Amino acid sequence: MRNIKLTIEYEGTNYHGWQIQANALSIQQIIQDVLSKITRAEVILIGAGRTDAGVHASGQVANFHTDSKMPPNAFQRALNSILPKNIVISKAEEVDDAFHARYSAISRVYKYTILNRAYPSVFARNFAYFIPHQLNILNMTAMCETLVGTMDFSSFQRTGSSRENPICTMQEARCWREGDFVYMQFEADSFLRGMVRAIVGTLLKLNQNIDAIAPLQEILALRDRSAAGQSAPAYGLCLMEVKY
Repeated sequence: MRNIKLTIEYEGTNYHGWQIQANALSIQQIIQDVLSKITRAEVILIGAGRTDAGVHASGQVANFHTDSKMPPNAFQRALNSILPKNIVISKAEEVDDAFHARYSAISRVYKYTILNRAYPSVFARNFAYFIPHQLNILNMTAMCETLVGTMDFSSFQRTGSSRENPICTMQEARCWREGDFVYMQFEADSFLRGMVRAIVGTLLKLNQNIDAIAPLQEILALRDRSAAGQSAPAYGLCLMEVKY
């Protein structure tokens, strides 16, 4: 059996997230069904990580095993000719049998986009969270720096999550402005369920404080989701890259 790695772009607006679920349209299910059609055999598609409903990806990674002799570029062409236009395979390659899209990953990179001006945008409405009041980028940057390191991120974990170990190593957390857009980017060895959106919502809640660092540190120390801010909307979030 050959092991094929796919790099995937998708707009998550009309999907209930990456992971297959009963009675809901998922990206994993659509790609898996198309692969089964192409190979004329059952295919199990393994994703690098689940993204929630409405979340996008420019660098999701998945792999599958097959006895098909199709070359990787043929898989890419065949998939892109059948998949809906909001899902694209940007790369297909054959990899070592030991490669696992999820367990072989060493880090993942997410970016959150905010449209920060007085009026919304028709073209960015599915990809950027519109906030009309001016954001304090210096405060946001300082808070991001506070999140870098190995720590307990329980306060940003979705209530009811089954993950027992809330310790993550945040390798990068930064915020910057480009014109009317504000971006926040996070890279970590792993993320808790809903972690990035909870962090963004909390930073937005605290961003106008004169001292934003102390309350953020207190939220981290409490290890309680109710202490943090509301989760930012899913449509501003994008999985940018999975690193191996």
